[in-house]
Amino acid sequence: MIKVPGTAEGIPAFEQLISEGININVTLLFSQKVYQQVAEAYVRGLSKYIGSGGKDVGHIASVASFFISRIDNSVDAQISAKLKSATNPQEEQKLKSLLGKVAVANGKLAYQRYLNIFSGASWDALRAKGAQTQRVLWASTSTKNPAYSDILYVTDLIGPDTVNTMPPATVDAFRDHGQPREALTEDIPGAEKVMQDLASVGVPIDKVTDELTNDGVRLFEEAFDKLLAAVEKSTQGGTAPKITQQQQKLPDDLSKQVAAAVNDWRAGGKVRRLWQRDASLWSNSDEAQWLGWLDITEKQLANVAEFQKLADEIHTENFSDILLLGMGGSSLGPEVLEKTYRQIKGFPRLHVLDSTDPAQVKAFEKKIDISKTLFIVSSKSGSTLEPNIFKQYFFDRVKQAIGADKAGSRFIAITDPGSKLEKKRSPITSATSSTACPALAAATLRCRISALFQPQSWGLMSRSFSIVPKRWFKPVPPRFQLRKTLA
Repeated sequence: MIKVPGTAEGIPAFEQLISEGININVTLLFSQKVYQQVAEAYVRGLSKYIGSGGKDVGHIASVASFFISRIDNSVDAQISAKLKSATNPQEEQKLKSLLGKVAVANGKLAYQRYLNIFSGASWDALRAKGAQTQRVLWASTSTKNPAYSDILYVTDLIGPDTVNTMPPATVDAFRDHGQPREALTEDIPGAEKVMQDLASVGVPIDKVTDELTNDGVRLFEEAFDKLLAAVEKSTQGGTAPKITQQQQKLPDDLSKQVAAAVNDWRAGGKVRRLWQRDASLWSNSDEAQWLGWLDITEKQLANVAEFQKLADEIHTENFSDILLLGMGGSSLGPEVLEKTYRQIKGFPRLHVLDSTDPAQVKAFEKKIDISKTLFIVSSKSGSTLEPNIFKQYFFDRVKQAIGADKAGSRFIAITDPGSKLEKKRSPITSATSSTACPALAAATLRCRISALFQPQSWGLMSRSFSIVPKRWFKPVPPRFQLRKTLA
């Protein structure tokens, strides 16, 4: 089985892998709540596998590795610290009663969640098709404290559909003096009381489990970094296979700077921190809000039907061209797509205009049939000057070609939710919005947007233009500046 950590990032990956029929060991589970998230993700993954046409769901297997003794190690240390400052016998007795009890209680209650999830009509339907439950695997079950029984984490955790990964010494000890019985479902009220008492003495179990998870992830990270370093070292040898013959060369001073930066990112785990949206990589302010591009692919897959509907509408309306109006980041991505993929038969050609050079604008206008072109105004903020100029110019051209009442229906705006561009659309329009990733231009409006183009809405355009030589423009009303230049 492949190991996947039971973290916020790992659980969606685990669900996807199960949906593809891949067997997974979900590891580093300490929390009952996180365990439940994992088990529910497993059930969803099985349903997706079956829904996508998977034939043999019975071959899919998974375990949820729930760690035991580390819980007691952490909790006991905190309880021992509290015992040193206990002020009365009752408090002292309550604290002592919790020593060596929390890990088993936590495991028993997690197993109760297992029983609830893998029962009932929904699960019965999956089981009828051959699905296996995700077995609970008890990990870290050797006894660390010599004051406790050497089979403490074996005897009380025996139950159906469980696995116990005992080290050899623990196996020998249980063979010698263990008494097998189904103890996992015994005294559940007692386990609940242990957890309640733990909270009452000021030891929050969620904080304990979060810290243990973070520690476990860190150890995995360090081991993986060592593996990557070893692989990289092996590729530098003379016997390493030549996968690619591409080379790069920088000036010596720049090469040293690049190498130092790469090593700094590796040593500081900065790529990992980037995926964790750690704003301290930059100015430690609001950068974390602008990293939606990291998982945009996964999030937008949920909108495939919406995108297909838009594509079908465009195909039905027989547009000959699509002209995207943008600058910088709003146009570079579409331009890469335009240059990478060929036009699909029956669909319009894609053009990308990202230059305010009047000759360029005029050249693009000559390439297209104004009356059969769909225009995409691409502006993340909705206030970027250049796309707004393009928009005004081509809206006037379309209005002349097909009439003011139809012109708005030939424009799509791609912008951030709540941007100036979205707010200025016509209140009478119908629109579809995709706001799964606000950090990217995620609101797509396909509608009659005539109100977007009222000149009084765009006072911004009356400012001096610094993006092109001023000699191109005369002091005429802003609405007509670009059109006059191109006439």
